[in-house]
Amino acid sequence: MKYSTNPNATLDEVKNLISYSIYHFDSEENSNYNLMHRAIIKKYFDAKNVRINYNDQTVDLKIPVGKRKYTGITFECQDLERFLKSCLRKDEKSMDFYQEILNHYNIYHAA
Repeated sequence: MKYSTNPNATLDEVKNLISYSIYHFDSEENSNYNLMHRAIIKKYFDAKNVRINYNDQTVDLKIPVGKRKYTGITFECQDLERFLKSCLRKDEKSMDFYQEILNHYNIYHAA
């Protein structure tokens, strides 16, 4: 799927959605926003088994270190919203992924 909008506008909309999702977060582990946050981190790090502890502001994940080899790491985020926004990339594959996120949340903007 090719994204048909301005990449900067798409990134801005995803950043707005991240801000909204942090402010309106439901503490359930499998909430819609938790799934989105984990998907963004998985995409950025090519990670698996991503877990976010919103109370402690920590992220636990497994990152690739070789063919089919992963290592677990945990790190603290002083500002989870800023961290999630820093995981956004502007390449075409990522932009398609972000457009899918926006479509999922029914967010549209003018091209």
